[in-house]
Amino acid sequence: MLQLKDKRKGVEGLSRPFKELLMEYKLKDGAQIVYYGRPALCVPYIMVKSYEIRKLQIQQVFVPLLDESKAKVIKFVPDVGMQVSEETTEVHPQVVVLMGGLTMPDANISAKMALDHVSKYEPKIVGACYMSELFEAKWPDVIPFDLLVDGIIDPVYVWRKAD
Repeated sequence: MLQLKDKRKGVEGLSRPFKELLMEYKLKDGAQIVYYGRPALCVPYIMVKSYEIRKLQIQQVFVPLLDESKAKVIKFVPDVGMQVSEETTEVHPQVVVLMGGLTMPDANISAKMALDHVSKYEPKIVGACYMSELFEAKWPDVIPFDLLVDGIIDPVYVWRKAD
């Protein structure tokens, strides 16, 4: 069961709790973190999280939806940041990150499907979403998240040149 432990702000508020949790786990060099999410939509948010932990001696991997046959290594690119590469890899995560985009109706993925899929690895499970997607889909009722970071982007200010 999840309990609200902290309220943070900004980009660091989205990524730092993830890094802090990984530091607590004391992952061995070469450990693998796998992010499961929607192509395009979730990737920019994954890059923010992956950048925060870029100096850890781990492998980071993006899996579109739950299709591990399409797993791609996430790498640091100088003068750019973190990027999903063309390099494929086998999936054997110690930590999985389930992105909120998986809850969207057209993804056709239930919480039970996601849990059944990742449980075979016996990983630590992290949830990352915006606007309470995972909560609204009731995924925490099914998945024993070790950490869930929910970024609320509200309000959004839009500025335009005055006429």
